[in-house]
Amino acid sequence: MAGAAVSSCGGGSSSTDPQRNAKARTFTLTIARNAIVGGKNDAEASWITKTVIPGFVAAEKAKGLRVKVVYHGYGVDDDAYKTKTALDLKSKAGADIVSLDGIWVGEFAQARYIKPLADVVGARADSWDGWSQISPSVQQLGSFQGKRYGIPPSTDGRVLFYNKKLFARAGLPVNWQPRSWDEILAAGRALKKLPGVTPLQFDAGTAMGEATTMQGVLPLLAGAGAQIYSGGKWTGGGAAMKQVLGFYQHLYGPEGLGDRKLQQEAKGRDKSFEEFANNRIGVLLEGVYLWRAVLNPKDGIARMPDRDQAVGYALIPAVAPGKGVQGRSFVSMSGGSVATVNPHTKYPQQAFDLLAYLNRPDVVKARIAGNPEVTSRNDVNAEALKNDPFLSFVAQKVLPVTLFRPGLAAYTQVSTALQEATAGIVAGHSPDDAAGQYNGKLEGIVGGAGNVNAG
Repeated sequence: MAGAAVSSCGGGSSSTDPQRNAKARTFTLTIARNAIVGGKNDAEASWITKTVIPGFVAAEKAKGLRVKVVYHGYGVDDDAYKTKTALDLKSKAGADIVSLDGIWVGEFAQARYIKPLADVVGARADSWDGWSQISPSVQQLGSFQGKRYGIPPSTDGRVLFYNKKLFARAGLPVNWQPRSWDEILAAGRALKKLPGVTPLQFDAGTAMGEATTMQGVLPLLAGAGAQIYSGGKWTGGGAAMKQVLGFYQHLYGPEGLGDRKLQQEAKGRDKSFEEFANNRIGVLLEGVYLWRAVLNPKDGIARMPDRDQAVGYALIPAVAPGKGVQGRSFVSMSGGSVATVNPHTKYPQQAFDLLAYLNRPDVVKARIAGNPEVTSRNDVNAEALKNDPFLSFVAQKVLPVTLFRPGLAAYTQVSTALQEATAGIVAGHSPDDAAGQYNGKLEGIVGGAGNVNAG
């Protein structure tokens, strides 16, 4: 996630006309993304230039319209892309269709750099037929304060990966679905009897960076019944956070169900991938990335030839059934990008046509051809992922219970404070002490106790 902050005093016109230039017969539209042919995110850039643009131009020509679409591709660090995009939008410039990391949506909305789609293009933004194919949970990725700001093209999810071979050796079921944290810990204790095996790996500490937050604290916090930001307040070091840190203590405290040293190494996460692939970690909380890019038998960075047979996956349970956020028994966290219409476009109706085209089922299927991924569309997932049991599991079981990070400027600092709290547990501090230190840091970050929910 990029860390550059957006000023809350940003510009943006106070009102716009969604119908301006709606009857134009000749026009030019632009698309901007941090993807460049032959470089960063090459597949996405190639899809836009070779499939989207010629397809949209042809479709518009069939309606008697003369359209030109220009692609502005970048291949830079996410921070640099975020800064450029913010400056463009602040100065009422930039592309007609802009891609943002979902974590930036709230920040950009508060700065008034982007506006709700319904404000930019009118009622048709909410009547788009594609919304019926995007789960309400996934729509959160492009929403802020109950309003849609853009369309998420795809997403991911976090699950518990486990090694079936180690489970069999430990006398555990190879078709495993824990229903509480106690059941996870029980599996860890059984796995601890196997020599040379780390039972449980939940990212902790600051060396893991954002992975600690997304692959550890936030899903556990949701399982304890809280979200890091809800109702205008940030969750402090109360009961829910202490439950999370108490779980970490089982792993990295005296019971030793996890590897403390791994959490402190600069490349600890990469090492955890290698150890899991080499049958030395029993359970690893990770995202879709682990399956698709790390363990992939063909070209993974830690290839696991027998991945499909040896690796199981399960939903992340709440601390106990029905005790998760919103009464859920299972939880997850997801991320992804969002495409939105620049509020300063000269052609809001035409720009929305292009945005809708980008998310049309056949166009989305063309994007993931040969490299399946979990898209935001249920209809595409049902067809494109039918022969991929894992991605189907994520699409059907994980997305309905997933949550997203708050897209607010303070989040980056809050995330660091969460990482430091888990680092305290790894260093031997008690959950109460780590929670208290976190709460003090949080109040300093978000402007005092009045912005913190004691939890």
